[in-house]
Amino acid sequence: MRRTIFRAGGVSVLAMALAAPLLIAVPASAQTAPVPTNPFPYDADRGVFTFATDLERALPAVVQVTTLGASSGPSSGDDEPRPVASGSGAVIDAAQGIVVTNNHVVEGGRKFTVDLTDGRIFDAVLIGADKATDIAVLQITAPGLSQIEVASSDSLRTGDLAFAVGYPLGLDQTLTMGVISGLGRSGMGDRIEDYIQTDAAVNSGNSGGPLLDSRGRLIGINTSILSGGGGGNDGIAFAVPSRIMMYVVQQLRAHGEVKRGVTGAILGSLNAERSREFGLGIVRGAVVEDVAPGSSAEAAGLRRGDIITRIGNRPVSNAGTVQATIGIAEPGTQVEVVYLRDSHERRATLTVEARAERQVVVGSELVMTRGATVRASADGLQVVSVEGGSPAAAAGLQAGDLIRSVNGRSVSTLSALGQALDGAGAHRLSVDRGGETERVNLP
Repeated sequence: MRRTIFRAGGVSVLAMALAAPLLIAVPASAQTAPVPTNPFPYDADRGVFTFATDLERALPAVVQVTTLGASSGPSSGDDEPRPVASGSGAVIDAAQGIVVTNNHVVEGGRKFTVDLTDGRIFDAVLIGADKATDIAVLQITAPGLSQIEVASSDSLRTGDLAFAVGYPLGLDQTLTMGVISGLGRSGMGDRIEDYIQTDAAVNSGNSGGPLLDSRGRLIGINTSILSGGGGGNDGIAFAVPSRIMMYVVQQLRAHGEVKRGVTGAILGSLNAERSREFGLGIVRGAVVEDVAPGSSAEAAGLRRGDIITRIGNRPVSNAGTVQATIGIAEPGTQVEVVYLRDSHERRATLTVEARAERQVVVGSELVMTRGATVRASADGLQVVSVEGGSPAAAAGLQAGDLIRSVNGRSVSTLSALGQALDGAGAHRLSVDRGGETERVNLP
């Protein structure tokens, strides 16, 4: 998995919870209340509680994905690609052979194979991948495929049972159980983040596999874990919700890339330091760094320094939360936001727009290019924000970077930077990052 975090697993606790209705005495005053006849799935023939009937329908659609690339060892003259990564995936369209997995499972691969539970193995074609959401789409040509049912992640509640399925640590297909322990998780950067958190055991090799509800329906794609240091499961895992996954898959199948909506609001993340600057008593939210002239955000009345705290019906943790909503909305969609200005709460309606083809916008106080916003500061031309999923984010440009030169020529003014970055093709940037010089190839 990409990231690692752990905490104590809770399967035995869940097992006790399932048995609890049989062990707890009912007070006399409550005996008139209606009691469900079967609060949990029960197999009378075997005398056990079980979710097997619904889950077994999903398991044949959970596959193993192997990525082959150039060997990192000494070359023997054999140029055949070799396995470099392995993960899991799920068939979501059996008729077309569509398999969804993680971007980090297939990244850098030259060939891909998909192993089915019935022992068959097929070569796969990469339809497309999206680094910002860590979703990739493969396609195989295979008869007799099973297809997993996809459920809306919007209906999830903390405390729902959840099951992770995949091929962890070199094992064959493995099912683990836990609960949804959190929703709308973010904070691992300004990427598109709106994760489902679960304590179902997820380990290396589970990447790209489905997170299922108790009816065996896909509610998310397992993508990362947090670890106490050993790299194994510690009870905190994250999954991309099906709401985001299905939009990304549709975009990749239709265009080979994800075309994200925009509003013209350039956002950064609120943290403790910035909260003190604004004199706020909160540390969660998205800071409006600037607003593009003529944009939907400008028309809605947003201004630099506003703090977005809610979007739609979702609380905002950071800039990634906003991008997770705006980035999967069709142009023309209207989105309600709640924001703070001078400590007073206000509301606005943003209209999602298609991303403009113009590469560089030069204003009096900023330059916006390829998802990055740059301002002139006392230290030089400083990157103040980078949109999640943008070309600038994919190139590795980071907020705080000081741009020193473009294509070997030094730049010291916004107009000079705008001229240097205007035009097609990649641009070689030299940036100062914490006193160290870094090279960034900006497409």
